[in-house]
Amino acid sequence: MQRLQAACRKAGIEVMYAVIESLTKDGRDRSLDYKITGFNVPRGSWDAKVIDAIAPGEDEIVIPKTSSSVFISTNIDYVLRNLGVRYLMISGVVTDQCVESAVRDACDLGYLVTLATDACATYSQERHDNTLSAIKGYCRQRTTDQLVAEIAGLR
Repeated sequence: MQRLQAACRKAGIEVMYAVIESLTKDGRDRSLDYKITGFNVPRGSWDAKVIDAIAPGEDEIVIPKTSSSVFISTNIDYVLRNLGVRYLMISGVVTDQCVESAVRDACDLGYLVTLATDACATYSQERHDNTLSAIKGYCRQRTTDQLVAEIAGLR
């Protein structure tokens, strides 16, 4: 993720973040699946912060989400369209939940999606590999090395 961030920033490509964070302290606004499992990341909590290793730049957008899909529980589609974005590179955790949801929803909304396969993680390699296989029709899949080389070629 750090290498993708650096390549995008150098090329002037927008870098955005989605973090799991309720809009309320008690999580009353979170999705039903998060309520059923008892999963809540209260607004403003330490758990809602991006880790330092991939921290957002001063003017990069961070969008809090309250469900597995960033497109269902946020205004990210509105923001992306205002920015004139048509192409997305997606990376993150959890590959077979949040990442897969983002890829499928972005594709259904008409974005051309590339997934950074080695910049995603989940609870096991088997789960990761199964998801990559299942979403092949929704996105182009590339490694970080491949994407960094493509980005460098844009300049």
